[in-house]
Amino acid sequence: MTERVLIDVQDHIAVVSLNRADKMNALDPAMFEGINGAIDDLAQRDDIRVIVLRGEGRAFCAGLDLSNFTNSGSGPSDLSIRTHGLANTFQQVAWGWRSLPVPVIAAVHGISFGGGFQIMSGADIRFIHPDTRCSIMEMRWGLIPDMGGFPLWRGNVRDDVLRQLIYTNEEFTGAQAKEMGFATHVSEDPLADAMALARVIAGKNPEAVRGSKTVCNAMNDATDAELLMLESTEQDLVIGKPNQIEAVMAQMEGRPARFG
Repeated sequence: MTERVLIDVQDHIAVVSLNRADKMNALDPAMFEGINGAIDDLAQRDDIRVIVLRGEGRAFCAGLDLSNFTNSGSGPSDLSIRTHGLANTFQQVAWGWRSLPVPVIAAVHGISFGGGFQIMSGADIRFIHPDTRCSIMEMRWGLIPDMGGFPLWRGNVRDDVLRQLIYTNEEFTGAQAKEMGFATHVSEDPLADAMALARVIAGKNPEAVRGSKTVCNAMNDATDAELLMLESTEQDLVIGKPNQIEAVMAQMEGRPARFG
């Protein structure tokens, strides 16, 4: 069977490709397994400074492949079972990107429906083609969005707008996704722009970037006191260390930094 998720690492950038182009990268059991396996693998690597997430073929991800979930009483017997820390197996395909220690940039084109839209939402930064077809699709099938979208959308989009999109499963464009707050940038070439930004991030102190993501991830739930303390504890791990000193020297000498 063809690999469902491909990982290519060059210059500290991991390009992760959903690789089921003939089905517009729709999510079947093998795709869930492939995505979660990729997330697990990436979490263990210390040579990666940034991740670019994309889809092969005509779409980013068309969401759930219902042809693989048609049995009576389909789905797990208890979705409340946590298999990956805070998340279950199905939530992990979206939530897992946010939980990785390095920034994730999504390059989105073609179609981003349902679970695919939630996977996109797990990225730290999202480039989307203006004509991308988007939908929080689950209500079409009588379902609740349950692949991590709710905590990922919090703070990105107005509450009433989100409710309407969920209740109606109406379709909207990539350009509208940007206007509503789901996407960071509209791009005619999302992958090229994602890679350009990835190279910028990969050129920064990797320890400071990881620490910054840790603090960013805490912003929704932590108290002011907790955030202030987290700033301090993460800074203590970085300040005065070789990579931080190298960042200063590179700036002073006008050259690219050479981080360890």
